[in-house]
Amino acid sequence: MRIFKHILKTISSLIVFVFLCSDVNAQTKPFKVIAFYTAKDDLTHISFVHEANKWFPKMGAQYHFTYDSTNDWNNMNDSFLSNYNVVIFLDTRPDDSLQRIAFEKYMKHGGAWLGFHFSAFALTPSKYPQNWDWYHNEFIGAGQYVSNTWHPTSAILRAEDKTSPVTKNLPETFKSAPNEWYRWEKDLRQNPDIKILLSIDSSSFPLGNGPKQSEIWHSGYYPVVWTNTKYKMVYMNMGHNDMDYDGGTNRQLSSTFQSPEQDTLIINALLWLGGKKID
Repeated sequence: MRIFKHILKTISSLIVFVFLCSDVNAQTKPFKVIAFYTAKDDLTHISFVHEANKWFPKMGAQYHFTYDSTNDWNNMNDSFLSNYNVVIFLDTRPDDSLQRIAFEKYMKHGGAWLGFHFSAFALTPSKYPQNWDWYHNEFIGAGQYVSNTWHPTSAILRAEDKTSPVTKNLPETFKSAPNEWYRWEKDLRQNPDIKILLSIDSSSFPLGNGPKQSEIWHSGYYPVVWTNTKYKMVYMNMGHNDMDYDGGTNRQLSSTFQSPEQDTLIINALLWLGGKKID
């Protein structure tokens, strides 16, 4: 009987050891990230794409993920996407119908997505019309773009949900990097599938400095980071640097990655999407 109990205890210990080793291996094994971008037309979006493609590989070495990027949207297909755990849209979205079908399939079968700023933009009529209902109305949930602040300025952001891994280790409020902030067609608070993670704190107002009065916000509720609980996704309105348009030099005046708290937010989101624990 003693031998039998000893054998059972040994087996139990081995099971626990294997489980712990598997968990450790899962946490240390790098997950794979692919970022899609267009980087045309708007210099502010181009500058963000360029700095993102330098910043993420550095973070990958520190936080155990690999980072690839491509401006070939034809890679948005089942075979290519199957190689990656997380997809990032740095600026635009796919416009080809087959690419859209592949992305929707990827997300509905357990894929993960992080979208920045212009990736959610849609305005009819424009070069990027709202002609993808699943993506803009269901997946992101915001509908069409309505307006924005100008010039790009920092805002005080408020963590709406401190229980989320995405907001872990963040203060209740913090100062963002300069950004052009978007207003949306739909009130995300009315969508039961949307969980708002951060919004613009009222201490930010007035936000923007014009010259148009419509580009200066004096009040209102503006979500800037959220997730759709039906999918593994995070959208962030950040990703528009300040540029010297007025002075005519087109010199980059700010960086999306200049706020330590905002950097923590981005890394938290990526680690959560990649299935990693956040310390």
